Amino acid sequence: MKLHHIVLIAVTLLTVSSAAFAQFQNAEKAIDYRQSVMTVISTHFGRIGSAIKGDTPYNKEEVAKNTAIVAMLSTLPWQAFGPDTEGGKAQTNIWSDNAKFKVAADKMQLATANLNVAAQSGDLASVKKAFSATGQTCKGCHDDFKKK
Repeated sequence: MKLHHIVLIAVTLLTVSSAAFAQFQNAEKAIDYRQSVMTVISTHFGRIGSAIKGDTPYNKEEVAKNTAIVAMLSTLPWQAFGPDTEGGKAQTNIWSDNAKFKVAADKMQLATANLNVAAQSGDLASVKKAFSATGQTCKGCHDDFKKK
C-alpha cells in the first residue's frame, strides 16, 4: 500500500470516526470501537517491533507504512472513552481521573508521531529509540488504566 493510500484511508477514518462519537448508542458500541482500534494498533506496532528486533527482515518502507498507520490510528480510540462508556477492559479511573488519562493519551499520540518521523527517515537507530519510547507510553497507560 502506498503512502498516499494510507493518507486517504486515514482521512476517511478520521471523518467517519468524528461522526462515530455522536453515534455511540451505548457503552457496548463505544467499547467495541475502542477495542477494535487498539487491536489494529497492536497488529501494526507488532509488525514494527518484529522488524526492528530482527525477527523479520528490516524493510524501511514497510516499517514506515506501519508507523504511519499507527500514528493515524493513535488519534482514534479516545473519543470512545466519553461519558457513559464505562466497561470493557478499561478501569473506572479513566472516568474518575480523566485529566490523567488525557495526559497519557496525548503522550501516546506524541510518541507515535515521533516514531512516524523516525521511520520516515529510514534510520534504524532512530526508529528503535522512538519505538521503545512509544512502547513505554503504551505500557504506562495500560498499567494505569487497563484491567489486569
